[in-house]
Amino acid sequence: MYTTLSQHYQEKFGCKVYKLAIDAGFTCPNRDGTAGVGGCTFCAGDGSGFFAEKQCATVAQQLENAKKRVEAKNKGGKYIAYFQSFTNTYASVSYLKTLYCQAMEPEDIVGLSIGTRPDCLSEEVVACLAELNQIKPISVELGLQTIHQRTADAFHRGYETHVYYDAVKRLKKAGIEVVTHLILGLPGETKQMMLESTQSTVNAGTDGIKFHLLHVLGGTQLEEEYQSGAFSCLTLEEYGDILKDCLALVPQNVVIHRITGDGAKKDLVAPMWSADKKRVLNYLNRILK
Repeated sequence: MYTTLSQHYQEKFGCKVYKLAIDAGFTCPNRDGTAGVGGCTFCAGDGSGFFAEKQCATVAQQLENAKKRVEAKNKGGKYIAYFQSFTNTYASVSYLKTLYCQAMEPEDIVGLSIGTRPDCLSEEVVACLAELNQIKPISVELGLQTIHQRTADAFHRGYETHVYYDAVKRLKKAGIEVVTHLILGLPGETKQMMLESTQSTVNAGTDGIKFHLLHVLGGTQLEEEYQSGAFSCLTLEEYGDILKDCLALVPQNVVIHRITGDGAKKDLVAPMWSADKKRVLNYLNRILK
C-alpha cells in the first residue's frame, strides 16, 4: 500500500488537517504571452481552481469562507492554506511574501501549499519560501504532468522537462517539500510512458505525487481535439490498471496526495464516468488493495 496524504498529515501535525483552496488572483506565463498564450490545452479558464474560494478583498477572508464550508468535516482539526489557481509564485517577491504571511497568520493554519510552474521559481522566490518555511512548513506543487517533451509540446506546457528537474533540486536544497502533478491518459502516451514519468519524479526526489485522470472540459482546446476524434479517454478499468502499476513504483516515503482528479461536472465533456466520484474512488481503492 501507499502512504496517503491524511496519514502524512496525521503523522506530521498530530491531528486531522484539511486544505483550504484560495484564489489569490494570479495569472500564468503560459497565458499572458511570456511563455505562451491560451494556457495548456486541458486548462479551463479558472486555472484548475474551480474548487477554490473566489477572489475577494483579502486572503484572510477567503480562508474564513473556506473554513465555514468544511467545518463539519474538520471539527477540531487544523488547516493548510492552498494557493491553487494558476501560477502562485508569478509575482514580485515582496508581493508574494505579503500574501503568504497573511495566509500563515491564523493559528489554525499549520502550513502553506503553493501550486506553481517549475519555470516560475527564481532564486529570490526560493529564498523567500525557505525563509517562511522556518515559520510554518511550506510545500510547493509543481505542474509537470509528463516527462515526455513531445507530449508536453502537444499540450503547450511552455517549458522543457529539464526545468522541472532543476526546480526540484533547488527546492529540496532549500529544505522545501515538493509535490509533483502527473496526468495519466494524455493524448499519445502509452502506459510505459506514464510509468517512466512516475519513476522519473521519484528519482528526482519529489516528496509527493498527485495523480490526475485526463478529463476534457468544455471550452478548452482539448475539447476541440477530443470532438474531432484525435484521441479517446481512458476507461475506468484502463485508468485503474495504469494507476496500480504507477503506484508500485512509488516508495512509502513518497506521499500520494491524489489517486485521481475531477473537474466541474457542469463543464465535463469526457470521460463521463469520472463524474461519479464515489464510484470511482470505491473502485480504485478496491483494486489497489
